[in-house]
Amino acid sequence: MIIKNSGVKQLPKRLQYTFSELNIASYLRKAGIVKGLGFSCLTVFCLIFSMVFENKNWFRLLQSSKKEDLPGKNVVYRFLNNPRFGWRNFLLDISQDVISKMAQLTSSKRKRVLIIDDSLYSRGRSNKVELLANVFDHTSSKFVKGFRMLTLGWSDGHSFVPIDFSLFSSSKPKNRYCEISSSIDKRTHGYKRRQEAIQSTPEVVLSLVSRALKAGVQADTILMDSWFMFAPLIKSLHNEGLTVIGMVKDLKQRYIYGGKWLTLVTLKDLYKKSNPDANSSDKRILSSVIVEIESGIRAKIVFVKNIHQKRQWLALLSTDCTLSNEEIVRCYGIRWYIETFFKVAKSYLRLAKEFQGRSYDMMVAHTSIIFTRYIVLSWESRLNTDPKSLGELFFIMCDEVKELDYQAALTQLLMIMNSIVIGNVVESQAISVAEKVNIWLQQLPTYIRNKMLPAVAIAS
Repeated sequence: MIIKNSGVKQLPKRLQYTFSELNIASYLRKAGIVKGLGFSCLTVFCLIFSMVFENKNWFRLLQSSKKEDLPGKNVVYRFLNNPRFGWRNFLLDISQDVISKMAQLTSSKRKRVLIIDDSLYSRGRSNKVELLANVFDHTSSKFVKGFRMLTLGWSDGHSFVPIDFSLFSSSKPKNRYCEISSSIDKRTHGYKRRQEAIQSTPEVVLSLVSRALKAGVQADTILMDSWFMFAPLIKSLHNEGLTVIGMVKDLKQRYIYGGKWLTLVTLKDLYKKSNPDANSSDKRILSSVIVEIESGIRAKIVFVKNIHQKRQWLALLSTDCTLSNEEIVRCYGIRWYIETFFKVAKSYLRLAKEFQGRSYDMMVAHTSIIFTRYIVLSWESRLNTDPKSLGELFFIMCDEVKELDYQAALTQLLMIMNSIVIGNVVESQAISVAEKVNIWLQQLPTYIRNKMLPAVAIAS
């Protein structure tokens, strides 16, 4: 029952340091992810976490020479299927810790945004998965078996950190293949997650954002796609103190423009009333207009060229009318980070592929581990690429010191002497050689000047 190298010692040395720095073990205990007997939850978590980096799956590990030191198959599956583990709390705690560390490397003037979007969690070959439903895939424009993975993330324009998620089923029973298991304890985290899976999208979006803000995540703007830009949801997020920026569909809605209600107005009608932005340096920005939407909130709509169809335009809405058109477009561009996250999670981190369990708890647990992998990679990338990190500062300081070494100082002295010889300067009519040398000495760094002064004194 006792493994030779327990806990984080199973990980590579670099990951051992990262796990210790991010306090992953303490956050697991805080979320109630603990066991009383056998292998610890940290050991099992580290085993699952590191499989993708070793390019192995669970089946191959059980056939390898390490199988005697590994927990059994049932241990891992019981760990993933436990409905009492607070995986969402664990993910929120670790993401908040990483965000607070990244905030120390980010200017206070820089915008910090929340990003909300959904992606397909496919289970095309399954029939008995709990809460499996027919969901619409925006990419293929077809209904497929699986879930909608609604994800909330944070970004400062340099890094992206996933904060929370919800695996959506269908709110209509006729679209669900399987219902909630009758054996689930209604007091557990698992039952609450199942109830959330059949709620409406605006309710869950507001719940995810409220949880993140209460946990201390610092953000002033939320970015959304056109699928979430509904007036009631915009109003609720605006009441949370967030600026909402998102793409707007060309639908017939009601707006207040010039103090008058415009009923069943399309974006094409507003585009005709908009003011062309002739002073903008970005040629993609066409015009903008300030209106009031149905929820009573003033908003600016910016019309931008569609790079895929040059004769068409896209409309971006911002609830902060003081922002410039360029700033609204720039902020909305940060939303692309979550699309990159979905690509990495599915193609490289093996989302929905590593374990094929039937319980809803297993899918939530494994998805949380996938998100944790991305958080660790994002933190490592930030440390290695951010110029404000200590490693980069060290090399920059070394380069600055080397810019004026002894060789450069002697080269400057030779250039002064050469100019005196070529110019045939007379001391009575121009600056003397000694004065030129003194001026040169004053321009040198202190550590070089202290070395040069005894030699200059002897020469004089």
